[in-house]
Amino acid sequence: MNGVAEIVGGVEDHVHILASLRPVHCIADVLRDLKKESSTWTKENFDRRFTWQEGYAAFTVSPAATDSVRRYIATQEAHHRKRSFVDELRELLNAAGIEFDEKYLL
Repeated sequence: MNGVAEIVGGVEDHVHILASLRPVHCIADVLRDLKKESSTWTKENFDRRFTWQEGYAAFTVSPAATDSVRRYIATQEAHHRKRSFVDELRELLNAAGIEFDEKYLL
């Protein structure tokens, strides 16, 4: 889709991706295609039972914040030893003023 994956990192229950996308990209389309292609690859190469969760969270990042996001993704494993992904997502959503239903965080 002509985007650029700046950094990708994950732990056992989630993945973070910092990507540069073009203004014409629709995040839902990008994530649909990303999940589809990566799911196919993972099933063919590692685990036929692999599936993605149904939803996702996506945030825009200003150019000034990309270095801190890049560092965060690079140190995800250590970071999540101290704080769960769900706790962190809840904090990010609250900080952004985004209303959410707790049942969709799990």
